[in-house]
Amino acid sequence: MKRSILFILLLALSMQMHVLAQQQIDLEEVTDAYFLKGIGILNDILSMPNDSNIPEQLVANIAWCEENLEKRGYSTKQLQTDGAPLVLGFREVPNAQKTVLFYFHIDGQPVDRKRWEQEDPYQPVLKKMNAQGKWEQIPMSSLSDDYDADWRIFARSSSDDKGPFAMFLTAWDAMVDNEMMSNFNVKVILDFEEEIGSPNLPAAVNKYKEDLKADMMLIMDGPRHLSNKPTISFGARGISQITLTTYGPRAAQHSGHYGNYAPNPAFRMAQLLASMKDDDGRVTIPGYYDGINLTQTERDILSQVPDDEGEIKSKIGIGTTDRVGGTYQESLQYPSLNIRGLSSGWVGDEVRTIVPADATAEIDIRLVPESDPERLFALIRKHVEDQGYHILDDDPTDEERMKYPKLIKWEGSISYQAFRTPFDSEPGIWLNKAYIRAFGEEPIRKRISGGSLPISPFVEALDNIPAVTVTTVNSDNNQHGPNENIRLGNYKEGIKTALAILTQPL
Repeated sequence: MKRSILFILLLALSMQMHVLAQQQIDLEEVTDAYFLKGIGILNDILSMPNDSNIPEQLVANIAWCEENLEKRGYSTKQLQTDGAPLVLGFREVPNAQKTVLFYFHIDGQPVDRKRWEQEDPYQPVLKKMNAQGKWEQIPMSSLSDDYDADWRIFARSSSDDKGPFAMFLTAWDAMVDNEMMSNFNVKVILDFEEEIGSPNLPAAVNKYKEDLKADMMLIMDGPRHLSNKPTISFGARGISQITLTTYGPRAAQHSGHYGNYAPNPAFRMAQLLASMKDDDGRVTIPGYYDGINLTQTERDILSQVPDDEGEIKSKIGIGTTDRVGGTYQESLQYPSLNIRGLSSGWVGDEVRTIVPADATAEIDIRLVPESDPERLFALIRKHVEDQGYHILDDDPTDEERMKYPKLIKWEGSISYQAFRTPFDSEPGIWLNKAYIRAFGEEPIRKRISGGSLPISPFVEALDNIPAVTVTTVNSDNNQHGPNENIRLGNYKEGIKTALAILTQPL
C-alpha cells in the first residue's frame, strides 16, 4: 500500500515538474534558434505548385505533407473523397487526457504570372522595401547573418496557408529537440481543396468522424488584426454563392436597329440588383436580417477590438462606409449580399454598339450563425419573382422566350455554414494563457472574422466541438492576389505562437 502511494506521489511530482518545465521554456530564445530552420521548411513547401483547380499539382504536396508528418512521429491516413483526399496526422502522447485537432489547408489560389513581380510565384524570394517604397529582391542567403522583421518572403501560399503549417512544423521540431512534449494528443487535418470551397470536405468529415474525434479544434489560418497585434478569432462566416443571368435577344443585336426595341439584359440586371439594397448598403429584402439583434453585452465585446475606422477606410481607399452595422466589427455580425462580378457585352478595345444577349451577376453571401442559407436563398428568389421574373434552371428555350417577358437563370450553391465559439470556452481560456506566456499580454479577441473557413462541418459532425482560429500572418499579405507574401516578423512570432500553444499544459 505504501509503495502504491509513493508511486502515485512520484508520478504526480513528475507530471508537475513536466508542466513547470513547459512553462519555463524561453519561447523567444528557442524561436530565434529555430528561425532559419523554419525558413528552410517554408521555402521547401512553397516550392511546389498547389492550384486546387489543377488536381495533379496537389500530388506532390500531399506526399510532402505525409512525409514531413511521419518523420516527426505522426501516423498518417488519407481520408478519401470524390476529389483530393484529406490527410490526417495523429501523434498520440502517453497519459494524455485531451486531444487537440489542428486544421490547415495546403492548396492555393490560381496565379496570373504576368502580374507577379518575380520570375516564378512558386519559387520563394526574399525582398526588402527600398528608399523609393518599392519591394526589391535580395538574396535569401542574407538571412544567414542579417534579419529585419519587415523583410518579406514572396510566393503563392506564403501566408494562405502554407506559412502557418511551416510555423507549426518548426515549433514542433523546437519542442521535441528541447526534450519536451505536449501533454495532449495532437491531430492534424490537412485540406487540399479549401480554395475551391472544400466541396468534398463535409461528406468526408461525416464519414471519418471517429478518426477526427477531438476535444477542441484550432484553425491556423488568416491574418492578424490590422494593428498586427496577436489575435484570436472565435468564429468565421460561412459562404454561399448565386449566379444570375438575365436575357435579351437570342443573339447580340445592332443597337441602332434595336436599341429602343429589344430589352437590354444589362439594364434589367442593374435594376434588379439595385432593388436589393438601399443607399446605405442595407439589404431591403424583408426578413434578411431576422434573428440578429446585438445586445449591449455583445456590442461591448465587439468594441474591445481596437479598430481605427479612419485607418481602415484609408487603407482600402474609401471615404464612406455602408451602414449595415454601426462599426466595422458590427458589420461582420450580419449576413452580406455582395456582387463579386458582372458581365455583359464587351468593354475596352473590344467594345461594340450592340444590345447584349445576356448579362451575368456573380453574388456571394457571407453567412453568420443566425442565418440559414436556405432561408436567405428563398427570400432572394421571392424578391426576384416579385420583380416580375420567371426563374429558370437552364438557358431559356424559344417557347419560354415567347411566353415570359422577363427571364432569369438561377444557379446557387452553399459551401459551408458559419461557426462561433464563446470566449470563455475551454480552448479560449487555454489559448489566453499561452498567449500571455508568449507575448506578455492578452491577445485581441474577435467574435467572428469576415472570411470564411470550412469548419462548420467539423463542428456539426464532432458534437459541437469548440473551434478557435489562431491568426498569425500580416494583414497586408496580398492573400489570393499577385505578390502574396509573409512578413518575417509575423513568421517568427507565428513560430513562437505555435510553440507556446504546443507547450501550454491542457
